Amino acid sequence: MKAVGYIRVSTEDQTQGISLDNQRAKIKAYADLKDLQLIGIIEDAGISAKNLNRPGVQEVLKMARKKKVEAVIVYKLDRLFRSTIDALETTKRFDKWKVGFHSIQETLDTQSAMGRFFFTLTAALAEMERGIIGERTKAALKHKRINGKKTGGDVPFGYCLDIDGQTLMEDPKEQEVIRLMKDLNGKGYSLRSICRELQRRGHLTKTGKTTWHHQSIKQILKRMA
Repeated sequence: MKAVGYIRVSTEDQTQGISLDNQRAKIKAYADLKDLQLIGIIEDAGISAKNLNRPGVQEVLKMARKKKVEAVIVYKLDRLFRSTIDALETTKRFDKWKVGFHSIQETLDTQSAMGRFFFTLTAALAEMERGIIGERTKAALKHKRINGKKTGGDVPFGYCLDIDGQTLMEDPKEQEVIRLMKDLNGKGYSLRSICRELQRRGHLTKTGKTTWHHQSIKQILKRMA
C-alpha cells in the first residue's frame, strides 16, 4: 500500500520541539511498522494551519484524488488540520477516494469504523484544547505587558534583553547574520537560497535551531528595511 507523509511547522512550533526532522523520522518509522510503502514526505515549512490553502496540503490532496497513494500519514492531527470542519470534510474526501488517514500521535487509522469514530471525537477535542490554550496564553501575555514586562515574543531576531530583562539591546552575532541576509538579498538570492546559505554556514535561529525558513527571513528583512 503506497503512502505519503505530510509534515508542517510554523515559526512558533519551532520553540516547542515539533521540528520537521522529528516529524519526518516518526512518519518513516510508522510506515515501516505498518508495512506501508512511503513514496514521499511533503512539507509546509514556516506556515501556520489557518486553512487548507497550503502548497503541501494541496499536493497531498492532489495525490490522493489521482489515486497515486492509498494512505496519508501525519505525526499529529494539528499538523494537517486546524478545525474540526476541515478534518471531517477532508477525511470524507479521503473515504470517497479510498485513501486511509493515519495520525501517529493520536493513534488514528480511518480505514476502520472504530478509527473513523475516534477520529471525529479526537478532532473536536483537539480544536477545543487549542482554544483553551490560546485563551490562557493571551491572558498570561496580557498580564505581563500590563506589568511592564517583556515577553519572549517581544524580542526580535537581532536583539536580546539586557541584564534587567526589560530593555532591548543589539545582539552582535545576530546582527552579523542580519547583515549577511541583507547582503545575499541584495545580490539576488531567493529567500530559500538565503536559508540554505545560513544553514551551510552554521548560523542558528533565535531558538537555537539549525533549520531556517523563508517566511522567517522575509519577516526579518521586512522589519530591518
